[in-house]
Amino acid sequence: MTETVRVVLGARSYDVRIGPGLIAGAAGHVAPLLARPRVAIVTDAHVAPLHLDALRAALRGGGIDSVALTLPPGEATKGWDALGRCTEWLLEQKVERRDVVLALGGGVIGDLAGFAAAILRRGVRFVQVPTTLLAQVDSSVGGKTGINAPQGKNLVGAFHQPSLVLADTGTLGTLPGRDFLAGYGEVVKYGLLGDTAFFEWLETHGPALAAGDADLRAEAVRRSVQMKADIVARDETEAGDRALLNLGHTFCHALEAATGYSDRLLHGEGVAVGCALAFELSARLGLCSQEEPSRVRAHLRAMGMKTDLADISGPLPDADGLLGLMAQDKKVLDGQIHYVLARGIGAAFVTADVPADTVRGVLADALAAR
Repeated sequence: MTETVRVVLGARSYDVRIGPGLIAGAAGHVAPLLARPRVAIVTDAHVAPLHLDALRAALRGGGIDSVALTLPPGEATKGWDALGRCTEWLLEQKVERRDVVLALGGGVIGDLAGFAAAILRRGVRFVQVPTTLLAQVDSSVGGKTGINAPQGKNLVGAFHQPSLVLADTGTLGTLPGRDFLAGYGEVVKYGLLGDTAFFEWLETHGPALAAGDADLRAEAVRRSVQMKADIVARDETEAGDRALLNLGHTFCHALEAATGYSDRLLHGEGVAVGCALAFELSARLGLCSQEEPSRVRAHLRAMGMKTDLADISGPLPDADGLLGLMAQDKKVLDGQIHYVLARGIGAAFVTADVPADTVRGVLADALAAR
């Protein structure tokens, strides 16, 4: 069964359709958007062998031609070189302003192809076809597109809303276990930032969800997307409430930079570790009881996830080095790092009123435990 969550943004409103079999039925979903029966697909070398032929066959069955570009997989692709290659390829394919670009893959492909669509001919429509849990619950929804720079993650980009999101939950069965759990880091974030009941639901159903229960997976995606859609509708360009979605991300982005955007730490793993650190910092500041970060860590450990800096292999900078990387975060305003902290599970808020020494202490203690 397909569930639909509407992202309400006036003339830029769109549907997020969630359920199994959406790739097989892609032509019927995409055709109403097309001025001519042709699309350009951007994917990567991990996803293409799994889903590209099925998508192209489904489109062809509905009378829609397609061309496809397959990029290297991994976070290193989300940079200037691949953006240039993608944009120039779209121009070579004579993609016009009324055409549609399909982003088939995880967050890297969605962000990169979305940004290419945003700058191509000053804005071409695109459809997200997210194939990872992380992309289905987070990066495919809300219109954030972009690339990384040497100075930090997601520092170059644009807000460019998709015309449609097709979250085929059947693709989650093709994910390696580590990738699925990395995406779960973004799922649990939604409960932690604003929905205690959802967090409790995850505590109960998380293990079965990870083990492959298709209905539970679809429900987790739906609830996550609904939360994000509600927040984006209130604050499309992150002037207020949308910043709550960055829970754990200031720590995460610093850790990703410190590990060279490599397989040492996947994004969702960094989010999970970052959420645990954000709750630890909140407790140190007296905002919540110490039981809250303990409960967060307990659930992450029960799911078999990375939870602490000790779970990250290889060298890391010292506390001051990590603080320096955090200062490059795109959420820095007037030289101040803005943190998402919590008064408890489900009660997050944004503040810049955080003593650097307290953050340094949390990081130093976490590093000492490695």
